[in-house]
This record gives sequence, C-alpha cells and structure tokens, in this order.
Amino acid sequence: MATDTHVKVPYVNLGAQYAGIKGEVLERIGKLLDSGAFILGQEGSDFEDSFATLCGTKHAIGVANGTDALFLSLMALGIGAGDEVITAPNSFLASASSIALAGAKPVFADVLDDFNLDPEAVRKAITPRTKAIIAVHLTGRPARMPELLAIAKEHGLQLIEDCAQAIGATLNGRHVGSFGITGCFSLHPLKNLAAAGDGGVITTNDDALAARLLKARNHGMRDRDHSDFFSYNSRLDNLQAAILNVKMRELPRWTERRRAIAAMYQQGLAGVGDLLLPQDRNGERAVYHTFIIQTARRDALKQFLQEHGIDSKIHYPVPIHLQQAAAHLGHKRGDFPETEKQCATILSLPVFAELADEQVDQVIRSIKAFFAS
Repeated sequence: MATDTHVKVPYVNLGAQYAGIKGEVLERIGKLLDSGAFILGQEGSDFEDSFATLCGTKHAIGVANGTDALFLSLMALGIGAGDEVITAPNSFLASASSIALAGAKPVFADVLDDFNLDPEAVRKAITPRTKAIIAVHLTGRPARMPELLAIAKEHGLQLIEDCAQAIGATLNGRHVGSFGITGCFSLHPLKNLAAAGDGGVITTNDDALAARLLKARNHGMRDRDHSDFFSYNSRLDNLQAAILNVKMRELPRWTERRRAIAAMYQQGLAGVGDLLLPQDRNGERAVYHTFIIQTARRDALKQFLQEHGIDSKIHYPVPIHLQQAAAHLGHKRGDFPETEKQCATILSLPVFAELADEQVDQVIRSIKAFFAS
C-alpha cells in the first residue's frame, strides 16, 4: 500500500494551540504586567475557582508543578519516614519520586490492560506500614476508582489521585480529582491543559486539608508576617494563571477533538495486524492525553513511521522499578510482568487537538502499509 510521504505528522505542535487565542493571551499578560500582581493574585484565584468547578470539588490550590502537587499532598497528610505508599510502576517518575521525596517508601503494584492499577495487586501490596495509595489515571483514562476506594476504606488508607494526564476525564459522570482525598494535576506544556511553563493544581473536598495546603505552598505562612510551620515555595504564578484562564474556555473543545482523533484511530486501525487499541470501557470518558497502541513489532513500526515523516513516542520504555533511581528498592526484571510486557510493546501516536484529519489519515495509512508489507 502506498503512503503519502509529503504529509508530515509531528508528535506535538505546541505553538499551534495558541493560534486562535494568542491575541487574548497577550492582552491578559499585558494587563498583568501593568498591574504588577505577579504572585497569588486575582488571575490565580479566578483560575482556582474555575478549576474546582470543572472537577466538581470544593477547593483547587494552584502550585508550581504536578510533582509538588503530589509531594505537598503527602506532606499535608503527615505521610513520611517509615510509611509506605502504593502506586503504579509504569507511570512517569514523579508518581514514585514524590513518595520518596516525602521520606516514605514507594511500593509498586502491577497494572491491568488499560495501563492503570490492578486493585487486586494493590490489595496484595498492603502491609502494616502502608498509609496511602496513589492511583494514576494514565493516558487520560480513569483508574478503577470504586474498587480502589473500597480497598482504601477497608484498610484505613488515604487515596490520592495522580491526574497529571487526565484533566476532564470522568468515570460514571464524576470527574477525576474528586474521588480521593486530593487530586494532583500537572499543567506542563505537554498536558491537555497546558501552561507556558510548569504549573500544577491540587483539588480536595476537605476544608482543613485545603487550608493546610494553602499554607504549605507558601512557606507555611498564614499571612505575610507569620508562618505556622516550615514549608516550601510552590506557588502557581499569576502569569501562568492568566494564560490558563484563557485556555480553560477552550479545554472542552480540545478534549472533544482528542476524542474524535482517538475514534478515527480506533475505527481505521481495527483488526490491523496484532494491534491492541485503547477503548473507553463502560462509564468511562477518557481524554486521551496519549493514544497508546500495542504491537509485538513496536520498534520496527516506530522506525517505519519515522521514515514516513510521522513522529511517535514511547510512554515509557523503562518502568520506574527498573530505573537506577529505584535500585535501592531491590526490584528485578519480572517483578511486575504486565508492566514490563507493556513497556516492550507500547507506542504513542500523535493525538494533539490541532492535528488535521489529513494527518490522522496519513498515520492510519502508514500503519496499514507497515503491516501489509
């Protein structure tokens, strides 16, 4: 099958997202620069209010990045030295590194075929030292929250959501970030809702915890002159909030476009080769931060696509438990077989909202050509 090599398909195009909103973004930045309100101002408050409304939570607290959102949540919950926190080994490093940075021990549980935590594996990983579970909504698909909430309640554990890839995703009509004691979001430029730099948000329905987190992100200060406890500097800049306030309006449209692209892949690649494709399960509304296919011929397919002008990525080729940073935990290859199997077969296709139908068609045609050859 012939393919059109003239159509180039990047994995991302960060600049394209600003094309339709650039004027409004620059206007808001200009007003902010004139005002001099750079830290903890109105733009930040407005963004937090909108974000909480989106997630259906009482509170949203802007912080410097998604890793800090996880770390500050653990710290505010009193989790630290001697404690264990269970999470997934196939996520980005921050899911585990935040646990280690809080002084606790990351404990891994294997995942299911949707890349999210296996509740039964979580149950088996619980020890008397376990204090919390960090459930990762990987790829923008909600984790098995009802089962994980039941396990957490049964064992008296805190359940924290790592929503870095899943803003806007819902399960049975309920938004991620509203299930656990906190929801932790990243606003990194590659995320579905992206700042022009780093940023993060913590959501919660717990009034006392929200009050502590508001202090924890700002040196433990209750006002400009008094600190109640030593803490970190992890504030979401008003400059980023101003940009995000414009983007919040566009997020539903961008999300629907990602879902439409995913549907095109699901229809166009159905039954092709040995491909495994992601599909929403009952009650799930995924936001497709990544669209990850699986094939035993992953490396050859990736090379073929590259030769035909199509960029793809692997999220992630080395699981956390086999990283040098995690060597002290004593894991070996084979400890988490589903995670390791996926790491050898996964490939992320372009799925950003500005992708044209012609480019999506080119990806589909090229993959079909690869398996036909």
